[in-house]
Amino acid sequence: MADFLLIHGSCHGAWCWRDVIPALTSLGHTARAIDLPGAGDDPTPLAQVTLEGCRDAVLAASTPDTIVVGHSWGGYPISAAGEADPAAMRALVFLCAYIPVSGRSMEDMRKASKSQLPKGAVQLCDDRISYAFDPAHAPDLLYHDCPPETVAFAVAHLCPQPFAPQNTPLTLTNNFRSLPKAFIRGANDRVIPPEYQVEMTENWLDGMVLEMATSHSPFFADPAGLAACLDSIAGRL
Repeated sequence: MADFLLIHGSCHGAWCWRDVIPALTSLGHTARAIDLPGAGDDPTPLAQVTLEGCRDAVLAASTPDTIVVGHSWGGYPISAAGEADPAAMRALVFLCAYIPVSGRSMEDMRKASKSQLPKGAVQLCDDRISYAFDPAHAPDLLYHDCPPETVAFAVAHLCPQPFAPQNTPLTLTNNFRSLPKAFIRGANDRVIPPEYQVEMTENWLDGMVLEMATSHSPFFADPAGLAACLDSIAGRL
């Protein structure tokens, strides 16, 4: 059985994995989630949040036997962790996530997509160093196939996301390239276009790219199905 470390995306926290952890546990795995700096219950001031700090949070929670899963922006911190110390984890799984290109920031990757978020979907926060999803747009953008109770729970827990770590380029070497990797894409994703997810995984090994018929939030839309995908990936590693 496998050990999973679950890393959230922008404006989310460890809370978004509430339904996936028991689903993985029921399959015999161990699973845990952490708040990245400045997110969820982590007290780090947003002005002090960096890509390096997010990387270090992943490394502190990982072991050499851990499969590290990163959702959306979470693809960057897990990649930075893999680059810094590939021996600290077993593999990386990208879930509806940005796969870094060396020398580019996550914001660079977002802008490279042929399709962008609708106008007004995110708003500049008063501190001018972070942004947030507009609550009026979030349900349709992030959770359009999720149960109403879950949507209400999620929207109530969304938090500001600092710009700085997402504007920081990441340099990758053979440390990152040497790690086993898998990708799970959402066929109905309205945040990272499915066709862009396909583009980012061109020439990946057969069997290491899976697809779910879900939104950008498979952890809420189909937690049992996501657990099954992760179980399948663990079996192939």
